[in-house]
Amino acid sequence: MPDVKTLVGWDNESEGELLGLYLTIGSNEATICKNAQELLARAAEDRWDIVLLSQTLPTVDAGFAAFTQLQQVAPDVPVVLACRLSEMISLPRFLTNGLRSYIIRDDRGDFIFLILSSLESTVEAVHAERSRKLAERLREEMDGVRKMQETIIPRDIQSQPGYRVVARYEPSEVTIEGDQPVVLAGGDYYDVFRIDDRTMVLLVGDASGHGLKACMSIVTMHTLIRMVSADRYRATANFVNEINRRLCENSLVQSGGGFITLYYAAIDTIDNTITWSSAGHPLALMQNLETNEVRAIGTSEDTGLPLGISGDFEYSSQTVPFNLNHRLLIYSDGLTDAFSPKSVPHCLFGMDGVIRTLRTCQEKPVAETLEELFSASRAFTQGAGRHDDTSVVLVEHHPV
Repeated sequence: MPDVKTLVGWDNESEGELLGLYLTIGSNEATICKNAQELLARAAEDRWDIVLLSQTLPTVDAGFAAFTQLQQVAPDVPVVLACRLSEMISLPRFLTNGLRSYIIRDDRGDFIFLILSSLESTVEAVHAERSRKLAERLREEMDGVRKMQETIIPRDIQSQPGYRVVARYEPSEVTIEGDQPVVLAGGDYYDVFRIDDRTMVLLVGDASGHGLKACMSIVTMHTLIRMVSADRYRATANFVNEINRRLCENSLVQSGGGFITLYYAAIDTIDNTITWSSAGHPLALMQNLETNEVRAIGTSEDTGLPLGISGDFEYSSQTVPFNLNHRLLIYSDGLTDAFSPKSVPHCLFGMDGVIRTLRTCQEKPVAETLEELFSASRAFTQGAGRHDDTSVVLVEHHPV
């Protein structure tokens, strides 16, 4: 239990001195006030963990007046009332006006021997309740932000003939002081859409951080993507350059050094090619279902800066074939960065885990493969769950 700093308003000087001795055991602090005026002045000028108040100061009415004024002067400081058995008839008056706790003040003064532990218990209970309320408020706020984020994630994905596309987003979770996990809104985002009869666009973005700012950064990028003219979608480098320039002009994204990574790909379903550009995002993986080979498309030199860092940066594009019986995996780093806090040192699910899972799912449909990617990385954390939100888009080119 941390040290307790107690403010005391007491009507008996000799008892007050004895209380001061017991309440300053160890590194605890206590200030004894002999009247209501002194009590209220000290309450206003310093920070206190708890107030111990005599019900009579020097009368019950005066004690009640001091109690109500304390609630105005120090509303966040819990008050414990000390009342004699003969004064219990007045106790409901205090309880109905916000009193949290009370102790019985016996005539022999035995209550003094247990007073420190009683006050410590009250302080612990107040801290626990505040933590619970804070956790509940955080859940409510995060739930609202998360629902905003969900509005921009596509619910129904329409695939082109010869292609099967599946995708999923899962938020991260944190636990607050041993309480139930809180589902966090994050900065992940994916989208899949067609711009004409032959071109299908796939993208995965990841804003730095968590919470409202990361979510709003992604919502901003989503809005900008929908504003860019359709002819730029095919020229992926031009598209990413335009989005980056606009994000660098956006004060929300720029505040606090925020940035967004983005992998943007356009699949030509007639020529069966993929043209892609990366802004600081992990490289996509290509799987040959006939040989079960899995390899990264491109090298780290093909990825540019994350979006929102430099408006003058020029992004490049690469075009590769998308052959029959191949799969393309685009993902955010929440998938590879899954780890178990029980392992020392921490080992990541990593690229090895992703490739191993893809190879295991060579004969499985894309939907089952997507499910296995999430379940395998989750299992790797040994029950702790992924600490970063995760987005995955998986595409298979199959015979018509």
